[in-house]
Amino acid sequence: MNRIAVAAVVSSLAFVAHAQVKDRAVAVQETEAVVTVTKVDRETRNVTFRGPKGGVATLAIPPEAQNLDQVKPGQQYRMKYVEAVAVEIRKGGTASAAASEQVKLAPKGSKPGGMVVRTQQISGVVDAIDYTNRYVAVRGPKGNVLSAKVADDVKLEQFSAGDRIIVTHTEALAVEMAAQAPAQKQAAQKQPAKAAK
Repeated sequence: MNRIAVAAVVSSLAFVAHAQVKDRAVAVQETEAVVTVTKVDRETRNVTFRGPKGGVATLAIPPEAQNLDQVKPGQQYRMKYVEAVAVEIRKGGTASAAASEQVKLAPKGSKPGGMVVRTQQISGVVDAIDYTNRYVAVRGPKGNVLSAKVADDVKLEQFSAGDRIIVTHTEALAVEMAAQAPAQKQAAQKQPAKAAK
């Protein structure tokens, strides 16, 4: 998947999220990093990677991905994660949840990469609110809790624990093969031998 396509799809996520949730506020957070593959489990379709700060995470590769055979430990990938949160300010209703997923992957034989966009809508009860950092925790119909960032233009003060609201949470992960710099081994510096006394 080429760089322009990844950039276009990811940058349009905020617009798509806003279009899907008309008359609601949207907050967008974006994170980008180059990660290094440390382990590939082809049987379970899990790839473990190390981030730039040393953190390790595992990514489940969708069954539609056709280029997992090209992924090997030591390879580097550019990952871009975008999260958009929309909060509809409406009280009442019954608890419900819905989710959808769109997957776009590189064609077989090309460089591994692709993008997954997941949208989840939860109607539930406000469990807790962090007014300072602008987060709300909503308990859904099965007792699951979604912690969501709230846009600056939402009047968060009008909500309190126990209120019923609807939260639409959209996230996207774009992955592309990053150019690898050749590995450089540092030559061990020899210490001069000390003269025996």
